[in-house]
Amino acid sequence: MAKAKPSDSRPRRAKAAAARTSGKPALLAGGNPQIAKADGDAPVRAFIAAMPGCKRDVGRRLDAIIAATVPGVQKAVKWNSPLYGVEGCGWFLGIHVFTKYVKVAFFRGTSLQPMPPVSAKSGDTRSLHIHDDESLDEAQFAAWVKQASRLPGWSGK
Repeated sequence: MAKAKPSDSRPRRAKAAAARTSGKPALLAGGNPQIAKADGDAPVRAFIAAMPGCKRDVGRRLDAIIAATVPGVQKAVKWNSPLYGVEGCGWFLGIHVFTKYVKVAFFRGTSLQPMPPVSAKSGDTRSLHIHDDESLDEAQFAAWVKQASRLPGWSGK
């Protein structure tokens, strides 16, 4: 009889505690990094550094395009997702990691031209899914970022 592989059956809290002691953020289901809620560039950089595999390069590129397109962009990590916004106007996009792709949600995406391809449960949000084997249309992404940054954003309430 073949011997079963040992599995890591520790509860989720124990796994998160082990990740904290190792100095690396825990990865939630789907590979999304668990980063403490905080404002500023540093928590967003920590989130991107903790993104698994090739998704980290996608995160770095998205962040660089957003920062170049929207000078003075406000950044934060809330609900384990980096958010980007304009001071006094709210958040215009958020990033989340899933097993097979990185999701960029434009909170007023139905107002963008052309609209990002993926509809969402919430009325105005449209998303872009960047799969591991796909390249990013950087010109289109920058155009969406520019448009989104000029719209009233989401307050997170």
